[in-house]
Amino acid sequence: MAYEIILLTTMAITVLFALSLNVITGFCGQVSLGHAAFYGIGAYAGAMLTKAGWPLLAALLPAAGLAGFIGFLVGLMSLRVRHDFLAITTMGIAFLFVGLVRKQEWLGGEIGISGIPAVAFGREGLLVTAVACAGLFAAVTVYLKRSWMGFAFDSIADDEDTARILGIDVPRFKLWAFVIGTSGAGVAGALYAHHVRYIGPDSFGFVESVTVLAMVIIGGIGSVWAVALAAAVLSVLPLWFQFVDDYKLLIYGLLVFAVMRFSPNGIAGALQSFKRRTR
Repeated sequence: MAYEIILLTTMAITVLFALSLNVITGFCGQVSLGHAAFYGIGAYAGAMLTKAGWPLLAALLPAAGLAGFIGFLVGLMSLRVRHDFLAITTMGIAFLFVGLVRKQEWLGGEIGISGIPAVAFGREGLLVTAVACAGLFAAVTVYLKRSWMGFAFDSIADDEDTARILGIDVPRFKLWAFVIGTSGAGVAGALYAHHVRYIGPDSFGFVESVTVLAMVIIGGIGSVWAVALAAAVLSVLPLWFQFVDDYKLLIYGLLVFAVMRFSPNGIAGALQSFKRRTR
């Protein structure tokens, strides 16, 4: 039973992480290649607070707030860049985060932080917390997608210049997307730190950013349920099959290539096409 709890907790945390990127990339069309940095900010903040005596539930909010604040600053600096240049900028943030953490002895430096306290309510309680956070964030993103803010995000993703002409405050909505998405990543990071009870700089590098982006693409950019499904399945495949873990980047890369070639809208698009054909 303990193994199943670990699997389900991993799935819930990864779903939350992928959905947080989906707000930025899927809803607002802002490609981010450094999302793992905000995941790491939340992880380090949550770990440091609980080692200082805070309970996990109390540490989640500061972790989300810090990640969201840094996300706001990154979004503010990225307002003048688009498309490939935005991707390069966010990729630089990922390298900058890892480089800074490696040099900070109070954050564990190269060694990282170990001995993160176990949550008071046990593995089962951590699972419930992770599932609740992922479910709540999914509900928020569904509401967001259907709200006036979601329509503004869609307009920006489709054609940013046309959105400006229509009177949409593009910079403000881009910042909102970054703040919401990075805050969700911060919560996921704090949960991850207490799930594995050890974090280091290599846990939040460029590879993790590419991996979560692959989950969003495979699920279907902008689709909440399909991204959640892809993240849940892909997060546990390396735990079920050793060869997937050994060749994770190769397998994920092939899946992304296949999706872009045969179903550019991912799993969500493939299922919609299937429904249309059966009708």
